[in-house]
Amino acid sequence: MNALTNRVQLIGNLGHDPETKTLENGKKLAKFSLATTESYKNNDGKKVEETTWHNVVVWNGLADVASKYLKKGRQVAIEGRITYRTYEDKNKVTKYFTEIVASEMMMLSSPKEKE
Repeated sequence: MNALTNRVQLIGNLGHDPETKTLENGKKLAKFSLATTESYKNNDGKKVEETTWHNVVVWNGLADVASKYLKKGRQVAIEGRITYRTYEDKNKVTKYFTEIVASEMMMLSSPKEKE
């Protein structure tokens, strides 16, 4: 059962191109937002779509792949774990972040050809 602990699988579209960084220790990271959309019919029978935005982080080799191949709007499947972190900004205000740290990624739509 431990394999199911804190495991997330999402399929969605990128909200922006990945932002990549190389840290002082040499590790690479890429961050991007991922939109997942669910649809249902409301009480009036009308189709309603709800979009949820997720912050995704990928490291090292996956960061290289993300920075090279992922672009805004592209559909991707990810698997990873939810993490929560906080930090205090320069005004002493505590900021809270929820992120998905992806361990696997699969591109589901092909990149558009550059014109």
